[in-house]
This record gives sequence, structure tokens and C-alpha cells, in this order.
Amino acid sequence: MAEQHQWMDKAEQCLQSAESEYANRRYDSAANRAYYACFQAAIAALMDAGKRSTVEKGTWSHSLVQALFSQELIHRRKVYPAELASVLSDISMVRQQADYTPTLTSEIRAKRALDKARWFVTAVRARVKEER
Repeated sequence: MAEQHQWMDKAEQCLQSAESEYANRRYDSAANRAYYACFQAAIAALMDAGKRSTVEKGTWSHSLVQALFSQELIHRRKVYPAELASVLSDISMVRQQADYTPTLTSEIRAKRALDKARWFVTAVRARVKEER
């Protein structure tokens, strides 16, 4: 299995976890998993486009993935709609609050993050999976 498909599978697992966490009213965890679903889907999209991590052991930094997805796949190649450009950074802010502050994520914020994650993962899945 190509590595981008493995990343896509991970993204889909995270999205399922986000759905479950939201349904069980664990909104901080839902926000965290929603972000990672998008992050891993973005890696799959970048790999599908021929990009590889430049870091030792193939790890991807969050800032690099956010920048490359937007610059390379939205603005330069126009593979994905421009509306997806801010999704990673938007959900990242929700995740950071959920993970690193004492403030609990509200149901509304978690729902918005989850909705954006569904949209993002679905868009990437359609493109990456069609080549499987």
C-alpha cells in the first residue's frame, strides 16, 4: 500500500474518533482528533502530489504541512478549493486551546471543528482514493 494511502487511513481513523468523542460530549478530545484527521489527510494529499518530508525519519512538522498544503496544492496547483486553505490553521487554534489551556472546548466550537474536518478529509479522500 502506498504511504499516502496509509496516511489517509490514519486520517479516517482520527475522523471516526472525533465523531465518537463529539457524540460522547468530550469536546476537547473531539477537537484534537478533528485536527489530526486534517493534518494526516493533508500529509496524504502532499505525498499524493509527490511531496516528501525533508526531515529525518519522514516526520512532518505542523507548520510545514499547513504551509505546503495551502501554497502548493491550493494556490499553485489548484488541486483543492481555496476555501480549504484556512481549515488546518482554524482547527489548529481550537486544538491548541483544547490541549494546552484549562478552558473547555464548547459544543459549538467542537461541532464547527468536526464539520470542517469532515469537509477537509472528504475532499482529500476523493482525490487520493481515486488512484488506489
